[in-house]
Amino acid sequence: MSADTPTHSTSDYAASFYSAILPGLGHLLRGRMKAAFFYGLITILLIILSGALGRISGRAAEVFFFMLLALPWWALQSYDAALGPAASGSDLVRTGRRAWAEGHDIRFLGLLFLISAANDAIIIARNPEYLLPFFCTKLDGVAGFVTKALSPLLHTWVGYGFLRLKKWSLLVYLVYAAYGTTNALVNLTCFGPGRIRNTLLIALMAFTSYILWRRRMFQR
Repeated sequence: MSADTPTHSTSDYAASFYSAILPGLGHLLRGRMKAAFFYGLITILLIILSGALGRISGRAAEVFFFMLLALPWWALQSYDAALGPAASGSDLVRTGRRAWAEGHDIRFLGLLFLISAANDAIIIARNPEYLLPFFCTKLDGVAGFVTKALSPLLHTWVGYGFLRLKKWSLLVYLVYAAYGTTNALVNLTCFGPGRIRNTLLIALMAFTSYILWRRRMFQR
């Protein structure tokens, strides 16, 4: 066992839990004062930055920034709290390398998909009359419900697979990405550009590029 390999004692998991609730708290409780200050400060700055961006570009941009930058940082510092101090060198570099090697970035994306699935389900339940644009049409009745249900269903399926780094989840995601991209492009030609539509299309393309780059993590 290497010097940087954590033992995952009860205190490790407790520190991770406390830092997940409040960034830096787990580090503080374990006597890592500098780490607690550093991780807490960076988290606060990212939250402030996302809020400022929201005032400039709208609520969607604020949430998008928080999910892609502030929340990953939040998760990373919680993981660092579990690992404890590095035997040598930078704690942050050690933690980043461990998270990268073990595919925790893909697992984090899986968590985002599950959050998105829950959010989609809530929106559908609260707005049953809303008709989702589907290749330039807005279907109602059973067909309309099926097209709306596709989103939370696929998000849940992909999210679970990503959390487990399952090989089949890469194929499911690529099918989802192809469907989402073509649907968004067709709707773009029919209904014109929109802030939410443009943001989702750009995010989908960025996600797909990143996932293809990290496709070797799907080995099981």
